[in-house]
Amino acid sequence: MRNVLGHLLQLDLEELIARGAWDELRRASEGLTPQDLAEVIIDLPPNDEGILFRLLPRDRAAAVFSYLPIEEQTELISALSNDQTRELLEGMTPDDRVALLDELPADVTRRILDTLSPDSARATRLLLGYPPDTAGHSMTPEYVALRPEMTVAEALEEIRRSTRRTETFSTLFVVDAEGRLQHDLRLTTMVRADPTTRVGDLVERPPVTISAKASTEEVIRVFEKYDRTTLPVTDDAGNMLGILTIDDVMDAARQKATEDMQKLGGLEVIDTPYAATPFMTLFKKRAGWLSILFFGEMLTATAMSRFEDEISKAVVLALFVPLIISSGGNSGSQASTLIVRALALQELKLSDWWRVAKRELASGLLLGFWLGLIGFLRIVLWQRLHFSEYGPHWILIAITVWLSLICVVMFGSLVGAMLPFLLRLARLDPATSSAPFVATLSDVSGLIIYFS
Repeated sequence: MRNVLGHLLQLDLEELIARGAWDELRRASEGLTPQDLAEVIIDLPPNDEGILFRLLPRDRAAAVFSYLPIEEQTELISALSNDQTRELLEGMTPDDRVALLDELPADVTRRILDTLSPDSARATRLLLGYPPDTAGHSMTPEYVALRPEMTVAEALEEIRRSTRRTETFSTLFVVDAEGRLQHDLRLTTMVRADPTTRVGDLVERPPVTISAKASTEEVIRVFEKYDRTTLPVTDDAGNMLGILTIDDVMDAARQKATEDMQKLGGLEVIDTPYAATPFMTLFKKRAGWLSILFFGEMLTATAMSRFEDEISKAVVLALFVPLIISSGGNSGSQASTLIVRALALQELKLSDWWRVAKRELASGLLLGFWLGLIGFLRIVLWQRLHFSEYGPHWILIAITVWLSLICVVMFGSLVGAMLPFLLRLARLDPATSSAPFVATLSDVSGLIIYFS
């Protein structure tokens, strides 16, 4: 229902823009939340996006802009004047501002930084100084810092007077005069406390911090482990630098999951949405891995050529080649996906490789036995019902298929499970042991096992 209403509203806005009814357009947009208005702007034609955006009040425009995807933000930046761009960026939080600047060319980033106020430019350059995919690069330096000697009444008054555009007031941070983090506390604890109590005495839980150098994966794990919505970012000396909020972590987790899925699918990471990715970029991202896999599959033809005599004596053997190799590839892909995910969630460690190997061998044996039984019964049934003629040695062929499936599925499961461990040992991303790569290895090994 919401999508239908949004579509109708979009058509109304397009009609108002076409008529130049600017006052009506302003009134129509006033009843929408920033999130809904951002969705409407995304669906508008590119020329109309800039028109609607210029009519929004400054604070509202900044709020709407922060909910737009990075791709839409970069398009709008190019359509707005320098003054409008500066106002928009001044209204954004530093972490959102850095996320946008990361996508812009270096010369554009330098030009924009020169237009910002000294405080905004200083905060932005601080974040840009940390490597991408680290906590320091994603944090916001705007937060509420309280001194331990303050009373609760003084702290609440400090919060009321604060002009900092902090992302959240739900968690407050107690910092000493040198800038070192003492502890954090919830706003609800402050409100319920005696007004004369010192803030430094309101210790309700041990502090949990994130190093500014921590990777995105580490940040996600800390948030999951401690079940927090906001965490402080500190340097090596314990000085507080900024905060990370749960929405930052959700964005990072979604991006990491997307990258892992793309790697498991056998292609290079694509940073932009599919519809917005240029055709040649898609070609380049997919062609590399496909070429490697294609060369790998050439080994399949080489393996088959080694068994030409066997195939020429019993052509019926070739009928079951797709059945054999696909079963090994499928079982290997399943095992690889399970182990990659378990390693990502820290359910498994490198030292668990032998336990996993034994488990996958047992699983492969049982799965291969089951698939082999299905293949055996299929050959017997087709022969008995005269759907196909497999020759006088059909029962031997059925047994061969059964035994081959047991061995191939066992080998595929073992290879699929061990490759992520080997890549992790080599300090590579286990997700690069993609399902197609495992399938290629299983195809070649499956042929050798079957014809042997």
